[in-house]
Amino acid sequence: MGANTYPDQPILLVDDEEHALASFDIALKTHGITNTIRCPDGRRVPEIVADTEVEVILLDLIMPGISGQELLSQLNESHPEIPVIVITGVNEVETAVDCMRRGAFDYLVKPVKTDQMLPSVTRALEVRQLRRENSLLADRFFTNDLSHPEAFAGIITDHPKMQAVFQYCEAVAEGRQPVLITGETGVGKEEIAKALHRLSKRRGRFVTVNVAGLDDQLFTDTLFGHAKGAFTGADQARPGLVEKAKGGTLFLDEIGDLSPTSQVKLLRFLETREYYPLGSDQAKKTDARVLVATHKDPDQLRTEGALRNDLYYRLRTHHVHLPPLRERTEDIPLLLDHFLGEAAREFRKKKPVYHQEIIPLLKNYYFPGNIRELRAMVFDAMSGHRARLLRTETFIKAVQGKLGSPDQPRPAAPSYDTEWAQKLDRLPTLKAAAATLVEEALRRSGNNQRVAASLLGITPQALNQRLKRQ
Repeated sequence: MGANTYPDQPILLVDDEEHALASFDIALKTHGITNTIRCPDGRRVPEIVADTEVEVILLDLIMPGISGQELLSQLNESHPEIPVIVITGVNEVETAVDCMRRGAFDYLVKPVKTDQMLPSVTRALEVRQLRRENSLLADRFFTNDLSHPEAFAGIITDHPKMQAVFQYCEAVAEGRQPVLITGETGVGKEEIAKALHRLSKRRGRFVTVNVAGLDDQLFTDTLFGHAKGAFTGADQARPGLVEKAKGGTLFLDEIGDLSPTSQVKLLRFLETREYYPLGSDQAKKTDARVLVATHKDPDQLRTEGALRNDLYYRLRTHHVHLPPLRERTEDIPLLLDHFLGEAAREFRKKKPVYHQEIIPLLKNYYFPGNIRELRAMVFDAMSGHRARLLRTETFIKAVQGKLGSPDQPRPAAPSYDTEWAQKLDRLPTLKAAAATLVEEALRRSGNNQRVAASLLGITPQALNQRLKRQ
């Protein structure tokens, strides 16, 4: 199979008329579907599908030796996963219904027009890939093992939520459909995109672009390039990022900020796999896989009209959501250790040890900037580090006034819900309420008084005095 062959497994064309086979083959190859097998004898089909994995079958209904209906029934019984598109010269409702009953994916009448056949084949290819991915997901449901854990080596985690994300990525990585990656700022969306690219086994490049702030012309020029003379200063033709991602992956970050006009162009590009460079009326084709990401809620973007409905549903074929760091606080020790090693190498210092009170301190922090914020925090601490033991004060200062429960996270600028007080039949005394808060702070901090004091917004000395009075 050549590097530019699509799809990975062939499409089987079955018709006893050689000119019909040639016509179907040319029409598909003209539109980028180049991996085909011609079969002029229907009796050979069982042998072919037994020896070769086939993506889709285009099957003529009326052939000598074996009828299309009989062959369709056999295929549906032995290979129900393969979509079969029936092609016939008989335009009868009863025949169409019978074919569908026997398991046909679609029914086309000769003479078949390209604009009828191509969408049918494209849909069949998508269904075939989705069936394959669903099968992989079903297998993953019964095991926690990853087939390619090395693809996720750059993502530091041991959390079950992230393991589930990895399993899903393995299942959908080799498909052609877009993948929508969501999650707050700093959770590692680009790292997941890179992992999907590695898992896809694509030989082309991983090309990334942040589309936030790009107007329509700049978006078109950046992605699709321009022809010579397309605008003032365009002295020569320039390829866009889509061409650079040929045979690889194109990652569009912050897709939620894309303008409405650019969304239309992106939608057409995803549906047809064709694009027009600025100033050109010649369409170009691509086989690049498209991954997109946003830190915004895509459902809210659609509801508010910021994201087109048709583009939203096109992008949501596969959806990967990454949890924020506050939902995977068990990973904080792993991440802290990793970033300390990274920072030590950059500052050419020995990797320090740290006081264990840092862990409950960080676990009670909301982390609006997620993993990226933790990394910045560690590098800041390491920049001024001199002794063997890493100073806790740097972390206390970074999170001061921003602490909260990881079970009930709140924004970095705290706002408290006071309705709980209205629901009490009797108010506790100030002394009892204070004692309860102190007890809860100690529980959340693992009985570390300095961290508990930070949770309560008081000094460790003040907390110590209060404990002595209780």
